[in-house]
Amino acid sequence: MTAKIVVLAVLVAGVFARPQPQFYGAPAPAPIRHAPVHVRPAPVLAPAHPPRYGLPAPAPVGPAQYNFDYSVSDNFGNDFGHQENRNGYNTQGAYYVQLPDGRLQKVTYVVNGDSGYVAQVEYQGVAKYPAYHPAPSYHPAPSYG
Repeated sequence: MTAKIVVLAVLVAGVFARPQPQFYGAPAPAPIRHAPVHVRPAPVLAPAHPPRYGLPAPAPVGPAQYNFDYSVSDNFGNDFGHQENRNGYNTQGAYYVQLPDGRLQKVTYVVNGDSGYVAQVEYQGVAKYPAYHPAPSYHPAPSYG
């Protein structure tokens, strides 16, 4: 038992007696000390109205009224536009777009209170598709004869 203690004491002494590594190089730079900066915390702003989860959105203060209209037509085949009028909950409008097949698609819609979005879709012109002649994706093996 005493032999185990002696061996353990020698091992512990060896660990503490080993030479410490020495570093040869530039000394570590001194820490940079900045002047203290006094920052006032930002004020906590409460929303004008706290959020009301699960409740319906508040009704508009006054009836919404607007009119707008735009259209785009250029030499590259772009031809589309939109027009809308609104007075309160009654909305009427139309939009159109030139389709790649040559037809003009026009959508006329009405939104009247709780009746929802009611649309009527019309197409003007005849669809034209270019002739398609696919090339074979394989080449037959040559015949030797």
